[in-house]
Amino acid sequence: MNTFVQILVSGLTLGAMYAISTIGLSLAWGAVGVLNMAQGAFLVVGGYAAYAGAVFLGMSAPLALALAALAGAAVGAGTYFFVVRFMLESATFETNVIIATVGLALIFENVVLQTFGAYPLRQPIRIEGGVNIAATYIPYESIGILVMSIVAMIAVGWVLERTRMGRAIRAVSQNRAAALLMGVPVKVVYLQVLTIAGVLAALSGVMLSTITTLAPTMGYDPMLKAFIVCVVAGLGNIYGALYAAFALGIFEAAVQFFLGVRFGFPAMLLLIILTLVWRPYGVFGRGSTQRF
Repeated sequence: MNTFVQILVSGLTLGAMYAISTIGLSLAWGAVGVLNMAQGAFLVVGGYAAYAGAVFLGMSAPLALALAALAGAAVGAGTYFFVVRFMLESATFETNVIIATVGLALIFENVVLQTFGAYPLRQPIRIEGGVNIAATYIPYESIGILVMSIVAMIAVGWVLERTRMGRAIRAVSQNRAAALLMGVPVKVVYLQVLTIAGVLAALSGVMLSTITTLAPTMGYDPMLKAFIVCVVAGLGNIYGALYAAFALGIFEAAVQFFLGVRFGFPAMLLLIILTLVWRPYGVFGRGSTQRF
């Protein structure tokens, strides 16, 4: 029972962090056909923004978290205004955006490096203490990460299902040309999606840095794992990505517990290979995603 609780708690914590970052990545691809390779850099910006707010501005944890969300929204919107909108009419839009966002990620990483230095920093936004369940110590940090992740996912789901903006996003994801003919402001939808993706990545960066450390390169591993989750679920399938994030989080935690930490990531890569052999478009994926 103790082993089961340990694996479950670790897996849900990992899955919560993966889910937040994965939703943004999957939303951008599924709604507007943007495979945002700067998603990991957005995560770094959010983590350091919260750190700057708490350390240099003396903000409380909620205010520092809000500052991180605003920073994520700013870099997401900036990605649209300075990169994406100039490529929208290009015949090779998807490829161009991948290359451009890789360059953007390197720019963000170097700005953070020059501003805060290369040495790892401790995130001051933490929840101390914990609780014992079935002889297993569960940090309040893990509980807080899970709760914040669930709240963020519910908020995104409500926006997509219940708001006018969500209906516009879903319309563009289904058929961009038809949405444009029906009067949907497609360019505004691109801006909204990238802004939401930036906010989610920033929140993920804060969560990650509370249990590890802040570093300019800390976005690489979450970005890669978020991409793995998206591929396993099917690129563009937001709800499938949520299920896959928590399932892969528990899978990775179990592998790390029984085989060792160094086998967690290789096991995930093996799983993605087997998944693509079995279902080339992902477990929850569709046959293809087209942009008109």
